[in-house]
Amino acid sequence: MTKIQVIAIAINFFFLLYTSRLIVKGKLREEYAVIWWVCAGVMFLFSIWSEGLGIISVFLGVQVPTNLIFSALIFVILIYLLHLSRVNSKLQHQVTRLTQELAILSQRLEVLETQNRTK
Repeated sequence: MTKIQVIAIAINFFFLLYTSRLIVKGKLREEYAVIWWVCAGVMFLFSIWSEGLGIISVFLGVQVPTNLIFSALIFVILIYLLHLSRVNSKLQHQVTRLTQELAILSQRLEVLETQNRTK
């Protein structure tokens, strides 16, 4: 094993510990942690099996293995951004609905308070 492989394995290990710690503290939801764990697992795999990236790039017809890494990362980032956009849109819809419900409840409360004052 080369020095860079040992460093990469250590970084992946500490990254997995850090994401686990964030879950325990409630600062990261499990559904998002799975994405980070899969990424760390892939990096761990290629840290141990350094020839693997070359084999996969030849199989897919990519001439330079680093181009495969960048292309895959760009694709993963785009998919993740699409997922986060969907989550954000859903949350915005829920906030709008809650705001409307709160306005209706506030108006009803105001009406009840004015009715109680006149009695």
